[in-house]
Amino acid sequence: MMKWIMTGLIVLSAVFAALTGNMGSLTTAFLEECGGAVQLAISLTGIIALWSGIMRVAQSSGLTGKLAKLAEPVLSKLFGGLERGGKAMQYITLNITANILGLGNASTPFGIAAMREIEREEHNPEPEKASHNMIVLTVMNTASLQLIPTTAAALRLAHGSADPMEILPCVWVTSVCALSAALTAAAVCRALSRRKRL
Repeated sequence: MMKWIMTGLIVLSAVFAALTGNMGSLTTAFLEECGGAVQLAISLTGIIALWSGIMRVAQSSGLTGKLAKLAEPVLSKLFGGLERGGKAMQYITLNITANILGLGNASTPFGIAAMREIEREEHNPEPEKASHNMIVLTVMNTASLQLIPTTAAALRLAHGSADPMEILPCVWVTSVCALSAALTAAAVCRALSRRKRL
């Protein structure tokens, strides 16, 4: 769906630029922004590589298992039926930790691995349908709690911000509100689907 939206935006830009006689400006913008996108991607690569490496070291050293045990009281309520201290919980912990550090891209591989482990542990009879635990993980990954918005701060720094971390209070408030609303919506939808089945 997203590819069609992006394609539509590009086509509409070209159409309106042609109608208003701004094709030259459009071409210049395309060329400049393509180069800027590459520079931005390179600048973000170092930060993502650093934190991905730290997360991999934490996983190899057994730190993730300890983090999973610390987070068990909360995670066991959110992810019912999963093995305590199991691989699914460890990957979920890694995913949440990466999101708390504001590393959206680095958290994706852990989220995919967590989904696989959830499916393996739950023995889902309908693999084409997401289980409640999968939905909760997706919600938490999308509307994640962020304590250190690393990627956002790196973007601000790359664009000349004098104080890239000044957004911290706003990030904390909005991420808590977004996560609370998303988890509430998931719980309400689950309750409604159970009523329909009855």
